[in-house]
Amino acid sequence: MTKPTFFVEEDKILSSLFDEGMENLHLSKPDAAPMYSERLLTLLPEDCYDRITVHDHFYLKDEYRLKGIHLESLSAETPPKYKGRISRTCRNLDELKEAKKKSDYVFLRNIFDSQTNETEHSNFTTEQLKEASRKGLIDKRVYAVGGMRLDNIRNAKDLGFGGVVICGDLWNRFDIHNELDYKELIAHFDKIRKAIG
Repeated sequence: MTKPTFFVEEDKILSSLFDEGMENLHLSKPDAAPMYSERLLTLLPEDCYDRITVHDHFYLKDEYRLKGIHLESLSAETPPKYKGRISRTCRNLDELKEAKKKSDYVFLRNIFDSQTNETEHSNFTTEQLKEASRKGLIDKRVYAVGGMRLDNIRNAKDLGFGGVVICGDLWNRFDIHNELDYKELIAHFDKIRKAIG
């Protein structure tokens, strides 16, 4: 998932991440004007568009032939006449079953303590997640979000999650105000990709 703010080297880093095998980028820029998202998209290679999901400004999905849209809650309405892939975020296991019925895939949030937001702590015990996995609630269509790091990705995979959403563990390796060299970030992404398998 992108950082919530835009920054100078972002298009170059995202292009490199796609080159390194990033399968799906969630473009999430809450509270940003749509023109900034459009600008970022125009700076990315067009062959990446079908691997980008937008969290805001859903018209971008059709305008740039993107992969799909992401709704931030179970109660969020699908845009009128929308056709295409939908993903959603849910924050508890009660919502998860219903969210899976309405979505192609689902983010289950706050699996571990967040690295980017000190107030977001894990919503689940390991036993709750194991039980949800045993019941088939957590499966390949459910992605783990929150506190995902290189050292706990295997835990998420072992619990049956279909994938993980990486944000802080990646973006915290690049100072958007002082750095231009993002080789460390790309090298870390490669380690994450190999851990995901």
